[in-house]
Amino acid sequence: VFHVAPHKDLGSMNRYRSPLVSRYASKEMSYNFSEKKKLITWRKLWIFLAKAEKALGLPITDAQIAEMESHAEDIDFEEERKLRHDVMAHVHTFAHCCPTAAPIIHLGAMSCYVGDNTDLIALRDGFNILLSKLARVIDRLANFAEEYADLPTLGFTHFQPAQLTTVGKRACLWLQELVMDVRNLERARDDLCFRGVKGTTGTQASFLQLFQGDHDKVEELDKMVTEMAGFKKAYLVTGQTYSHEVDIHCLARLASLGASVHKICTDIRLLANLKEIEEPFEKEQIGSSAMPYKRNPMRAERCCGLARHLIALVGDPLQTDSVQWPESTLDDSANRRISLPESFLTADIILSTLQNITEGLVVYPKVIERHIRHELPFMATENIIMAIVKAGGNRQECHEKIRVLSQEAAAVVKQEGGDNDLLARIQRDPYFAPILGQLDALLDPKTFIGRAPQQVKTFLAEEVRPLLEPYKANMDVKVELVL
Repeated sequence: VFHVAPHKDLGSMNRYRSPLVSRYASKEMSYNFSEKKKLITWRKLWIFLAKAEKALGLPITDAQIAEMESHAEDIDFEEERKLRHDVMAHVHTFAHCCPTAAPIIHLGAMSCYVGDNTDLIALRDGFNILLSKLARVIDRLANFAEEYADLPTLGFTHFQPAQLTTVGKRACLWLQELVMDVRNLERARDDLCFRGVKGTTGTQASFLQLFQGDHDKVEELDKMVTEMAGFKKAYLVTGQTYSHEVDIHCLARLASLGASVHKICTDIRLLANLKEIEEPFEKEQIGSSAMPYKRNPMRAERCCGLARHLIALVGDPLQTDSVQWPESTLDDSANRRISLPESFLTADIILSTLQNITEGLVVYPKVIERHIRHELPFMATENIIMAIVKAGGNRQECHEKIRVLSQEAAAVVKQEGGDNDLLARIQRDPYFAPILGQLDALLDPKTFIGRAPQQVKTFLAEEVRPLLEPYKANMDVKVELVL
């Protein structure tokens, strides 16, 4: 039996670290769900509450508020271990920093005032981070679609060769899903309200007592704190917590994004197998420890693997919401501490990776042309039949001749491993002599792509570019990708 003893000098290497943070996630998203940001936000919320209570007539001084503001980031991260109650631990540490303000810190509030409101702020800020990244992915992919709007390529249905499309048109199908995801994420963010100032079971009883039964002041307190936190509106009713249906809506939008990215990256992986399109491949990158020639689509594979995790995470809030008891129960807390941050961290990683992919997609037109050439004679048979009819021939007779020649050519391809020689067979058959001069035109790939180039231009102009306007300020940001 082989044992590895823990080494004192390894530090954090002795403990499991989530690769979401240690390997993949961006600094901004990691900070958004960090302990430090959480506790700073708690203190800001206590300051907001004190300011609003003072403005509405409670005996709170400017000096007390100034003291709280000057110590907003003086945090003792160890106190929580002693008291086994995170909120009260940090009420104590903040009070220790602010002895003058100590009597009015957390006045009238309960744990969910800081806990739930901080979660809602993190969700809102997380959506903003993701939306900027998603906009950059769309911008890069739109540029790619525009560049290759006219390049014919084999279409695939059932992953079998089908009617031609263009490389740019296929990219627009990817873009269409991401455009819908932008709208979904914006809607989820904009639908978020603040929990606000509601008390232990959502009735605002403690604040009504503080303001000696003045309902108007309690309502104004709720409104003032909500606006200070940057929200337009607070939920009008809550229990002890805000409804966890909100979490379902947020994570469902992220799961939908995961599905879109999985589809896009699966397409890229399939096209990489055909050697038509590849993700970027670094000069020093190694594809396989055993097969040095390999160029594995590891970025797209990473996106697919993480997307499956993201899709699965929506199951957590679905179950959490379904088992909440009247007003609340604390079995939501441990689950939400994991599922909410992990969903946003995972989405963040996926979008960073996808930005890297879309900034460096490599297209191989000659390979695409060869694949078209291999299949096009079969696809052109209807055009050839129409040309024969226009030249005075019989449709049924022509159809039968082409059917026989097509079967013979298919046998060469499938049974002998040869090239598709249908065109040569047609050229040798005297029956087709009247249209031999038209064959090159009939087999021009651009005659098989329909309105694909025009569709690309219209879609980019009418849907994609206008969608990106609000995000132009952050469009040039680069990503640092850990391979």
